[in-house]
Amino acid sequence: MAAGLLVLIRLYLGWKWLDAGWHKLTADKAFDATGFLHNAVSKPVLETGTQNALYPNFVGFLQHFALPNAKLFNFLIPWGEFLVGLGLLLGALTTAAAFFGLLMNFMFLLAGTVSSNPWLVLFGTIVLFAGANAGKFGADYFMVPFLRRLARRWFRRDRRHSRPMEPKELAN
Repeated sequence: MAAGLLVLIRLYLGWKWLDAGWHKLTADKAFDATGFLHNAVSKPVLETGTQNALYPNFVGFLQHFALPNAKLFNFLIPWGEFLVGLGLLLGALTTAAAFFGLLMNFMFLLAGTVSSNPWLVLFGTIVLFAGANAGKFGADYFMVPFLRRLARRWFRRDRRHSRPMEPKELAN
């Protein structure tokens, strides 16, 4: 029952991300985050009582990293939204997709954009906390066991050294 409800949440969330990314990727005019970034720097989220910037570190990040690298963000945002949506819709790498969706949502919220982000944060958190159950009815059903076997093979311990090696043994 819970996995079935998670499918509905995951599909809704996936559609919202995929749709947002798709519109940016297929628009007549190329996506450009520069105006949004300039606006987030010039009009930061302010604390109610003091009118000081509420997230000065984030504003600094935008001013000194995001704006000078706007071309990188023009690529990352649409493709990130699209791939997060695709992962959630297919149930493929669901936990990773939910994590990166939350990361993008918090970046948008810290920049002062509310929109539908609080709902997406809520649903994304549910999917993230559900972990493997969120992708139970999706591609994760096949991918996760395969990736676990692959990781075991890559990171297998050398059985010859089942005890910690002494420093003098390392020299040999």
